[in-house]
Amino acid sequence: MPLAARRPHERATTTPPTHRHGHVVYESSQFRAGPRAPAVGNVDEIHLLNHATIAGEDLSDHLKYFTEHLPATFVYAGINVEKSGLFTGIRGKQLAGRCIMVRTGRFPCTAEWRALVASLENTLRLHRHQAGTLVKQSKYLHQRTGGMIGSLSHLIRAAAISAILDGSEHITKTSLRAVRIDHNSESEGPPEPPRAVG
Repeated sequence: MPLAARRPHERATTTPPTHRHGHVVYESSQFRAGPRAPAVGNVDEIHLLNHATIAGEDLSDHLKYFTEHLPATFVYAGINVEKSGLFTGIRGKQLAGRCIMVRTGRFPCTAEWRALVASLENTLRLHRHQAGTLVKQSKYLHQRTGGMIGSLSHLIRAAAISAILDGSEHITKTSLRAVRIDHNSESEGPPEPPRAVG
């Protein structure tokens, strides 16, 4: 049966499709990865869950159902989840009772950061880019992005797009400096020289 389909004789209710959807997703992951593969469910932007709305209540009930009925580990990712109201009210307390909080933050400028830069650099398909160029700039990239993965990814991607558009096909520190990134990183990082207008 297709994922969103229901049999003609079934009533259109929330619970049976949820059960079927979760079951299909679990069976699908087990089929692809093999019978002993661990199942993991990822839910990003969990801080946007609003228990004060009907949709938020429904989503919270679905998440509770999944954690109780699917043999999987769920990873809920969000920003400032303690302050977002996620764990308030009856549904919030139920969700909090099923979670272990793991606080994450910025990457320190260590070998792990350099490995992250290297893995992003390895994805580049620029014809004139020399491997290791960005790894040599790891400290600068850390200062510029504050150790945030999203900021680093945006910076490298934007510099690569600029390198393609201008025909240079490589990334330099100068081209990295020309890229504007998110406000948090720009306001916390070292001041950059003024950018040329135009």
